Amino acid sequence: MFFAPPANLGTTVFARYPETMQTAAPDHEWVLGQPAGGPAKSLLEGPSFDREGTLWCVDLPNGRILRVTPGGEFSVAAEYDGWPNGLKIHQDGRIYIADHKHGIMLLDPVNGRVTPYLVRANLERFKAVNDLFFARNGDLYFTDQGLTGLHDPTGRLFRVTAAGQVECLLSNVPSPNGLVMNLEETMVYLAVTRGNCIWRVPLARNGGVAKVGLFVQLSGGWGGPDGMAIDAEGRLAIAHVGMGCVWVVDRLGEPVYRIRSCAALHTTNCAFGGPENKTLFITESASATILKAELDVPGNTMFSHH
Repeated sequence: MFFAPPANLGTTVFARYPETMQTAAPDHEWVLGQPAGGPAKSLLEGPSFDREGTLWCVDLPNGRILRVTPGGEFSVAAEYDGWPNGLKIHQDGRIYIADHKHGIMLLDPVNGRVTPYLVRANLERFKAVNDLFFARNGDLYFTDQGLTGLHDPTGRLFRVTAAGQVECLLSNVPSPNGLVMNLEETMVYLAVTRGNCIWRVPLARNGGVAKVGLFVQLSGGWGGPDGMAIDAEGRLAIAHVGMGCVWVVDRLGEPVYRIRSCAALHTTNCAFGGPENKTLFITESASATILKAELDVPGNTMFSHH
């Protein structure tokens, strides 16, 4: 089945990460363990807006949590011995980090202290967590990606209930990455990077998952879908690493927009923000920039879903 080509939208540079802050060594352990050709000195990921409208993101190999002002200026909120890969802000203001090295961590935004939140599931260490998402009821969903792929489809999707119960929902995913829920929060959209696709993970009434299926099949690039965001109409924005774009599909999976990077091809993640949350902010890690695209469509109100 083929659809009409999506409309093209351009981007502009919102912020540039200073070269002087991109200090990871070429022999950094995380960099050496990744597929060749990716960014080495820094890697921007995990964009998320707090209630004051400040943009937060992470720099993985340098172990930094970053703040970005509305004027595009970077500052370091925390620097620690870790590999932060994803970031989400709880409705109570606490900042949660998916740390590839340690697990799920907590950042105190006042003093910059990073402490462990969840480093094991049933006494087992994680492969290496990647991204996270909060449901409105307080449940935390996160992906345990490690170095899984088509050669090793054992990546996992976890849920931590608001009561603190840790549940493994899936354990057969070839590189689970970004995730968001649909507006009704009856299913999880899961980026499966090495499968170059998005899975839909319906939540069963008994609390588990049922009839997991394929929602969007992508192609091309040298990476795959990474981070995602959702808007008030239920449209899904998918950052496609290696294609230098963000795809926007409607709630039925039909392509609406192709948002093209004006920088390089390593479009890792995205978040809605700006006036009325109608601007999509995109981390592009090869150029160490944050891009933005305006999606001011009549009758549509974008929002950043925590």
